[in-house]
Amino acid sequence: MSWTDERVETLKKMWAEGQSASQIAKELGGVTRNAVIGKVHRLGLSNRVGGSAVEADEPEVAAPVTPRPRKADFFNSAMMASGGIFSSTILRNAR
Repeated sequence: MSWTDERVETLKKMWAEGQSASQIAKELGGVTRNAVIGKVHRLGLSNRVGGSAVEADEPEVAAPVTPRPRKADFFNSAMMASGGIFSSTILRNAR
């Protein structure tokens, strides 16, 4: 199967209508879904019209990151809880 001008135009039309690669492959016949995806990519048709993509005017905001407690904080709290005396058990379990 070769990509004739007529088949390419059919692909472009169906892609613009929002048809899936599988639907286009079935309509064209003799090509796989992956062949359609490859041709779409080579033709530069990857951007669909009216998709659910985020508008360019709306910047994405990352969620705030909560820092993890540092190991030193664990050791300090363990030291306070033990009355200031570290036992080898506390140090062994912390690693």
